[in-house]
Amino acid sequence: MPDPLRVLVVDDEQALATVIASYLEREGFAVDLAHDGPSAVAAAREHRPDLMVLDVMLPGFDGIEVCRQVRGFSDAYIIMLTARDEEVDKVVGLSVGADDYLVKPFSPRELIARVRAMLRRPRTVTGAASGAEPEPESEPLVVGSLLVDTVAHRASLNGTPIDLTRTEFDLLAELAARPRAAFTRRQLIDAVWGAEWYGDEHVVDVHVGHLRRKLGDDATHPTYIRTVRGVGYGMASQ
Repeated sequence: MPDPLRVLVVDDEQALATVIASYLEREGFAVDLAHDGPSAVAAAREHRPDLMVLDVMLPGFDGIEVCRQVRGFSDAYIIMLTARDEEVDKVVGLSVGADDYLVKPFSPRELIARVRAMLRRPRTVTGAASGAEPEPESEPLVVGSLLVDTVAHRASLNGTPIDLTRTEFDLLAELAARPRAAFTRRQLIDAVWGAEWYGDEHVVDVHVGHLRRKLGDDATHPTYIRTVRGVGYGMASQ
């Protein structure tokens, strides 16, 4: 019997955190709770969750700083909760390594749907929307000096490893698997976030921007990821 997937819920509203935890436990997840920034980072180190539900507004230090610190030692999925539907909260949260966001107030069932969709994402597959399993002998994807190994779940540039979050890796692998293709944002969301995901499709733009920074890529003269005007994104010609 495999161990249940572990979720860390971080919210200073203890009643809300308890409600979220009860819904997750009912769905078969193992759940840990934290209610401030420092204890959230400590809990992430101790329990090594598969996913974090992380409120932006926390005592001690905020969820943005929690996310920044956790990304130094964990590639757990992170869904950030924000009380305000403000673009700055979303962009800042995603830019420090969050994978998704949800605006309060939200339905617990909506959160569960997001959690399930995210944790169903394969770790080593491109074309995740298809549900296909990778072949063990799959060759790494090579685009110029960029190597994306979907079996080992590693990427390197000129032989130097690139430190990517799970979402960044999945997005890069999806692009690299079909280097001549132009993907719409919706196609990338379906493949990387899952067909059940709904929200602002420009979440893709933030993650592409993060990828470009880590690749040292220039959006105006791209070496690796090109913007396809009126469509979305694709790999640049090599």
